[in-house]
Amino acid sequence: MKLLLLFLAVMNLLSFTFCGMDKYAAIHRRWRVPERRLLLLGFFGGALGLWCAMLLFRHKTRHWYFAYGAPVMLILQLAGLLFLAGRLG
Repeated sequence: MKLLLLFLAVMNLLSFTFCGMDKYAAIHRRWRVPERRLLLLGFFGGALGLWCAMLLFRHKTRHWYFAYGAPVMLILQLAGLLFLAGRLG
């Protein structure tokens, strides 16, 4: 369980960081982080980081697949984590 929590922490930090980098790049007209990469980071455990970055940086909030996808991924990840905690605990 500790390893899973460490993995989730790293994935959330990565998704938060990449979303922030993409916002910075969008403002300064530089190379952008592909949307697919942001969504994959969220899907593979980084949904909380992605959602927090979206709200904090006000980035990707107009895209429906981010606006609805990140919270749905987060709910599914929390449900999975609670399920595993119940099975292991």
